[in-house]
Amino acid sequence: MQYTTPKFPVLLHGGDYNPDQWLDRPDILEQDIALMKEAGCNAFSLGIFAWSKLEPEEGVYQLDWLETIIQRLYENGIYTILATPSGARPAWMAQKYPEVLRVERDGRRILFSDRHNHCYSSPIYREKVRGINTALAKRFAHHPGVILWHISNEYGGSCYCPLCQENFRKWLQKKYGTLEALNQAYWSSFWSHTYMDWSQIFPPLDNGEQSIHNLVLDWKRFSTEMTVDFMKAEVEPLKQENPDIPVTTNMMGLYDGLNYYKFKDVCDVISWDNYPLWHSENEETVPARIAMTHDVMRSIHPGRPWILMESSPSATNWQLVCKLRRPGMHMLASMQAVAHGSDSVLYFQWRKGRGSFEKFHGAVVDHYGKSDTRVFRDVASVGQRLKKLTSEICATTYTSPAAMIYDMENRWAIGEMQGLHNGRQGYLEDLMTIYRPFFQNGVNVDMLDMESDFTGYKLVVAPMLYMLRGGIAEKLRRFVENGGTLVATYWSGIVDENDLCFLGGMPGDGMMELCGLRAEEIDALYPGESNTMRLQKPLPGMKTEYTTGDLCDLVHLSTAQALGTYGEDFYAGMPALTVNSFGKGKVYYVAARMGEDFYQDFLGALIGELSLQPFPVALPHKVTLNTRKNPETGVEYYFFQNFNAGSVSLALPKELKDVETGETLSALQMEGYGVRILRSC
Repeated sequence: MQYTTPKFPVLLHGGDYNPDQWLDRPDILEQDIALMKEAGCNAFSLGIFAWSKLEPEEGVYQLDWLETIIQRLYENGIYTILATPSGARPAWMAQKYPEVLRVERDGRRILFSDRHNHCYSSPIYREKVRGINTALAKRFAHHPGVILWHISNEYGGSCYCPLCQENFRKWLQKKYGTLEALNQAYWSSFWSHTYMDWSQIFPPLDNGEQSIHNLVLDWKRFSTEMTVDFMKAEVEPLKQENPDIPVTTNMMGLYDGLNYYKFKDVCDVISWDNYPLWHSENEETVPARIAMTHDVMRSIHPGRPWILMESSPSATNWQLVCKLRRPGMHMLASMQAVAHGSDSVLYFQWRKGRGSFEKFHGAVVDHYGKSDTRVFRDVASVGQRLKKLTSEICATTYTSPAAMIYDMENRWAIGEMQGLHNGRQGYLEDLMTIYRPFFQNGVNVDMLDMESDFTGYKLVVAPMLYMLRGGIAEKLRRFVENGGTLVATYWSGIVDENDLCFLGGMPGDGMMELCGLRAEEIDALYPGESNTMRLQKPLPGMKTEYTTGDLCDLVHLSTAQALGTYGEDFYAGMPALTVNSFGKGKVYYVAARMGEDFYQDFLGALIGELSLQPFPVALPHKVTLNTRKNPETGVEYYFFQNFNAGSVSLALPKELKDVETGETLSALQMEGYGVRILRSC
């Protein structure tokens, strides 16, 4: 069994705790322990933004108060996720060493403010971080109550200071070797932007070069590598003191400032912060979007459990509309994370602060300070449920028969591209449209980047694979040759990893042979325009006609067969949906951007043909199913989740046992926003 926190192998329940804000109120600290136990909490993150209390003067570490808190929590059965405080440095450091402060894209060095305003290149900042981390490690790395290191907080952003610019040039020299190779990769002869010396290269500043797309991509790659390197430096003194305590950092889901897949080797445990817009005008799509984001985060370490590090038990304070969660939604949102493989439900924050930016952010304990509130009762209910589930669910695995390719460098490249629909290329929207049929049919899905291994999946869907990198073309070729089914779409195989267009036809790098076709042109339609896809050979359950979206690929067939054609415009009759047999497998090519009605039918047919549903059951609208499996016993657990405000019922094709009540069921009744967890009898 693989546990996220081996010293305390249970489902974690708790959140961010900031006792440093209440050191002058020992009565409140005393109340917190009692309230935590009443809420069924067993783990809290400490010290995330406490640097000024931990080191109020340079080199003067004051850790006694922290040890007192950790010890008192431990004595009461509550464990500590101990943070390194680098996410927000103290004022004395910014005043004495202004180089630690970040320089923005406009060239201005920011003042001491907010958080995440530090320079990852700064030797002084790295030295100060190492100092406080070493002090924390020597004091607490062997404390029996410390179960996990929480490294910094929501890494993000870039620094454009002279130190970072010089490090960027060194990074480019290491990557390309020569200016000739760099100029070729940048196609810099366009507009006569050829570089004659490394010193002429600058990052994409607001008043500088942004027309060379691969330069912009390289800056994003460099920023990711600098952040990963900074995290490695943070982790080093912790692991030197005690290599057995795992480390994590809280990520931000679909945030595009960093390529999170690059953190997989430095993070022992993946964690992320989830703040959905429940009950919004997009309520139809929010549950699937959050499910997909859970899967993106989990898939950094496929098959391993992860941690929900932050969530709000009520409203947030920074969204455009700070709407309360309706009754039942907190339980459903929490269990959705567990259903997707999380071994925790943790909150930001435990107790609301009295002032500053997040004084109105949701918390378990509000300014009233007692437990007789709706939010506290909701949290306590989650705590009770997690405690019941721990013996069965903790360390079970989440495995998937299908995968979708979500690649951050591809997303960056599509975002920089000039063409099609400038400013609204629709990559994430395509991912969501294609993901939702899996959500609606209760099929586990991994979300993998191009550097991942695709062995063992039955189906791989590759939406808008514009940039080919990481040997992806050869990986997909082997996958299909060995019997896999691939779904590719329009605007795939256009550029290589240097953002240079392939010559000799597209999709490039051997993808033409794999797909059995050549893409000649792509038509971008104006808003309100569409075409039709008419199917001559529909798969089971498909209609004979669908309306296209705003992109239509014009392709010529070699070995592929047309299943459907365009119905209108000058390319009427040209292939719009094709299939190609390749080795032991098949490749489907969807030539047009299509709506959810098409993908529900098309992917629904493939889900049935490939037997992807672990438990074949017809799910009502906005009801989904995820499975976790005990790797030792083989027992499978079925998480049924109802995202409707009203109750639903469904028949089960075989009897299952309710994990929590022990009932044997042949049909399932679920209340609004309800979750039922079943297993085989």
